[in-house]
Amino acid sequence: MFEGVLTALVTPFRDGAIDEAALRNLVERQIEAGIDGLVPCGSTGESATLSHAEHRRVVEIVVQAARGRVPVVAGTGSNSTREAIELTRHAKAAGADGALLISPYYNKPTQEGIFLHYAEIARATSFPLLVYNIPGRTASNILPATLARLADIPQIVGVKEASGDLAQMAEVIARCPDDFSVLSGDDSLALPLLAIGGRGVISTCSNVAPSALVGMVRAFRSGDLPEARRAHYRLLPLCQVLFCETNPIPLKAALALMGACGPEIRLPLTPLVEPHRERLQVVLKELGLLG
Repeated sequence: MFEGVLTALVTPFRDGAIDEAALRNLVERQIEAGIDGLVPCGSTGESATLSHAEHRRVVEIVVQAARGRVPVVAGTGSNSTREAIELTRHAKAAGADGALLISPYYNKPTQEGIFLHYAEIARATSFPLLVYNIPGRTASNILPATLARLADIPQIVGVKEASGDLAQMAEVIARCPDDFSVLSGDDSLALPLLAIGGRGVISTCSNVAPSALVGMVRAFRSGDLPEARRAHYRLLPLCQVLFCETNPIPLKAALALMGACGPEIRLPLTPLVEPHRERLQVVLKELGLLG
């Protein structure tokens, strides 16, 4: 249902508040570049430091700005099942096309707890859901057997896999139905995952270079593997530098250097340190993204 390049959008701030004009401009820039979908209020969107009112407002703005031209998959996850249901119901009412839900963090549920968490959200919302597996942020890993169980629930249509383990992703693909979308949560693994049957990527890098990411995926799909590989290696330095500090610290800095939005980021995240900023500028210039 969801495939290709979906951009995990940043949330731009100005003077401590959401910069709504900048957010709308970012949406337009993404759509003009040919992106396949937008994902507001994920980790890249600093959802952890958005109030509930801000979270809802960001989803509403992105849905309104997209105007049905591409799917909007709203981040609605929480370590509270009840809260995740409330956020998902709001996204559905706001006109989003689906929801992305991080696996419960801090609580460290068992595999059965993870399964029941998603099953209850699916039952309570009747909305297309993407599971988000990112053990580095949640302290738990959704195992392939659990994802296979979740894939049997009609509302659960795919997974954003950010375990970093390509063998685990391959097992997920092997165990799940063909129409279950396995999407990379790591930009540097987008092409390898496509090669073993993945459907695309929920991308951080496409905030900065959407056309390049779209071009790589389309080259692969058209059978032009040499061009897909060339695009992968052209983008690899960007993938690396955008994660030299915690996401979205380098990404916010990159977008500010490009004039796409301000550099403001919320504590406890901090501005990019100078040696990394210099490296970021070099990479952006090499890709023709800075003058």
